[in-house]
Amino acid sequence: MKKKFRITLSTTQTILLSFLLAILFGSALLALPVSAADGVAVPYIDALFTATTSICVTGLVTVPTFSTWSLFGQIVILFLIQVGGLGVVTIMSGLMISLHRRIGIRDRMLIQDAFNLNTLSGMVKFIRKVIAGTFLVEGIGALLYMTVFVPEFGMKGVWISLFNAVSAFCNAGMDVISENSLYAYVHNPVINIVTILLIVFGGIGYIVWWDLVGALKNIRRQGMKCFANLTLHSKIALSVTGILILAGTAAVFVFEYNNPLTIGNFSLFDKLQASLFQSVTTRTAGFATVPQEDLTNASALASLLLMFIGGSPVGTAGGIKTVTFTVLIVSAFATMKTHAEAELFHRTIPKHAVSKAVAVVSMAFIILFAATLLLSAVTDADALDVLYETVSAAATVGLTRNLTSDLNTWGRIIIIITMYLGRVGPISLMIALNTKKETKNIIKNPTEDISVG
Repeated sequence: MKKKFRITLSTTQTILLSFLLAILFGSALLALPVSAADGVAVPYIDALFTATTSICVTGLVTVPTFSTWSLFGQIVILFLIQVGGLGVVTIMSGLMISLHRRIGIRDRMLIQDAFNLNTLSGMVKFIRKVIAGTFLVEGIGALLYMTVFVPEFGMKGVWISLFNAVSAFCNAGMDVISENSLYAYVHNPVINIVTILLIVFGGIGYIVWWDLVGALKNIRRQGMKCFANLTLHSKIALSVTGILILAGTAAVFVFEYNNPLTIGNFSLFDKLQASLFQSVTTRTAGFATVPQEDLTNASALASLLLMFIGGSPVGTAGGIKTVTFTVLIVSAFATMKTHAEAELFHRTIPKHAVSKAVAVVSMAFIILFAATLLLSAVTDADALDVLYETVSAAATVGLTRNLTSDLNTWGRIIIIITMYLGRVGPISLMIALNTKKETKNIIKNPTEDISVG
């Protein structure tokens, strides 16, 4: 009797494949004539690019979202953004829970891998909290947006508000208002504040959410001391996020203060407002209130660093993540000070966390270098514009210096692949491609010193 051939996928391979299938499914829907505003099907490469940027919650677009796609097409894009922000595994698990289906051990392992959690316990409760929390924050954001968009656009403002709220929370950076993102609202404090809060809430990470909620519950009993009980992860994510936002705001404010093409002619309040928005949106959100191509070189370089770092783990943001960046920096200083171990907030950082941080940053650099080199080979754009594009794609940011729409077919394919790699993560990709089973080496090779640095 012949044995049945069966393909068994690891949890990492399942997650990567689910994102790929979601992209292909979305691109097929967007390639239909009904998805186009004029009833004529858009070229498949644009449909594929839009599906990828939506699932990967990036925001780079080759065609204007508000004018190219019909209402059906925009609904497809919004659905893809929501799936990309929450993750395919989260959506499927949520459906299983709503249908009262049992979440098996493999499903729990998928959730654990998707959110990079350290335990298999409490998965059902975690998924419920993630979905409920996401919809609650997006709903509040949409209602606040309506105070501006409904008076301006009428009932269409309801759709614009909903789309913007989901896009901002998922750090997608896509909108259905105009071709110029949020340029028209650079002076509007409501749009600025709501968008900033949604971006930060989405990018800070769900683990930090629940940690903060637990601390706030104890604030009456313990006072401000309750925040000292936050986990090391939450302390790093919150403190580094705050530092990067303030440092980014200060950098943009100083470097753009006298630039008439950006904020040079603004009032002091609007200069601060626009600088704050630029600092936050570079943390993988992708909305823009000032033209990125008009930024000074100093501001562009500062934005590149912020984009590369991105948001925090277990959230909707991209980049190498705040915790990864911090672990790497703290470890580097510990080495320079000849300390045996890296410490932060009176806690020792595990060596495996340091090793993973090095691997993540190393792979990110390799992908960025390859993408920048290849994109430079197929386009004659300025080097800074190319680097801005590839960092934006790899970190799933969505900001561009007016290069995306001018890319040829090869350029678009390069950015599509870069966005996918940025969303699934370089380490996850390498694990998925590794088909060899891990074996324990009984005999170890001899150790020999080498010169480093």
